[in-house]
Amino acid sequence: MTPRSTVRRLQAVGAAAAIAAGTLVATAPAAQAAHCATPRLAAGWYGDNQARLQQLIDQYGKCNPYRPGRAKPVAVFDWDNTVVKNDVGDATMFWLLRNGKIRQPARGDWATTSRYLTPAAARALADACGPLARPGSPLPTGTPEGTGCADELNAVYGTAATKAGAAAFAGWDHRTIEPAYAWLPQLMQGWTAHEVRGFAAAARTENLAAPIGATQRVGSASVTGWVRYYDQQKDLVDGLRKAGFDVWISSASPQPVVEVWAKGVGIAADHVIGIRNTTASGGRFTAHLKGCGSVKDGADTMITYVDGKRCWINQEVFGVRGAAAEKVQPAARRQVFAAGDSDTDVSFLRDATALRLVVNRNKNELMCRAYDDSDGKWIVNPMFIEPKKQKATPYPCSTTGYVDHDGTAGPVRRGDTSVVPDQTDSVF
Repeated sequence: MTPRSTVRRLQAVGAAAAIAAGTLVATAPAAQAAHCATPRLAAGWYGDNQARLQQLIDQYGKCNPYRPGRAKPVAVFDWDNTVVKNDVGDATMFWLLRNGKIRQPARGDWATTSRYLTPAAARALADACGPLARPGSPLPTGTPEGTGCADELNAVYGTAATKAGAAAFAGWDHRTIEPAYAWLPQLMQGWTAHEVRGFAAAARTENLAAPIGATQRVGSASVTGWVRYYDQQKDLVDGLRKAGFDVWISSASPQPVVEVWAKGVGIAADHVIGIRNTTASGGRFTAHLKGCGSVKDGADTMITYVDGKRCWINQEVFGVRGAAAEKVQPAARRQVFAAGDSDTDVSFLRDATALRLVVNRNKNELMCRAYDDSDGKWIVNPMFIEPKKQKATPYPCSTTGYVDHDGTAGPVRRGDTSVVPDQTDSVF
């Protein structure tokens, strides 16, 4: 064989090898996809929502070798009335009252439990609860003599007003904190996270065992006595996790409470972001809260609420520190999917880059944005248990659908500042 023919033969062999290699490269993703089982969502969704959610899993899941980016896509769910029907914070508060687990505050001064509590509320609570226990001791709110105290605590927590109708809270930023929500973990002062998880577990057992529609007696009031996981949301969380999504919970209920409930959908405590207390010696909760972004621990001005949810997600999920956590991040550092049910969820839902699921509870700003669907990434689903009827009048998007930091109502605006027109309730 001549030198020239030898070179040609080697070139031919190399070309054949290159073609074979190219074939392997080209077919490897197909082979990978063929051996990867993409989770399929169960039925029970409104309209084409199941198909839209399945499309999200197909596109971003680990079985798609061409999915955008190779890092795990992030999905974030609100908890109360999004993954479950009813409110696990409420369920825990009612359990605390029934079982006498709320402590008399220092010096009997209820103003120490929240910087936003009004003098009228502090006086009403002191009058109702003051004679019942020494500072630091649990109040007997589950006994006949503690009925008045239980009623006053329940009124302030549940209605943000005293039993006499006086405003219970004042002076807060309406886009970063809700004082009544924050008050629940603040009332847990003196207990450890382990003890609070025990209280939440007991409340969970009772509320899951109670029939749908059950009530319970707290003080002299009849209150909601049941909670249920939504089967469709459990299936969605499970499907996302199996498809390789990094799934998180962001809730305005107390951290240890949500940790207990989140186990029921396979979410570990390190993927739960709830309201977090600061702690004293022995890990006992104080009446102050951990901060986020530029808000220091103990300032008590930012919880997992509206813009506060954005901050906590940026900080805990994406590792953004300082004031930058309060800002919208580049698309690569945001969740691809988010689910919520309330105006408290609107900021982190807007941050989702691919799809946003809204459970319809007739909340003005959220439904204005969802129905406007300016970028085609919003889907709306009725509540899976006891869905609300159609809202009789349009959502006031163009006038009062948005609540500003100081509590002033105004129009809902898109990212380009244009006003969202009033929207008709069409998914119910």
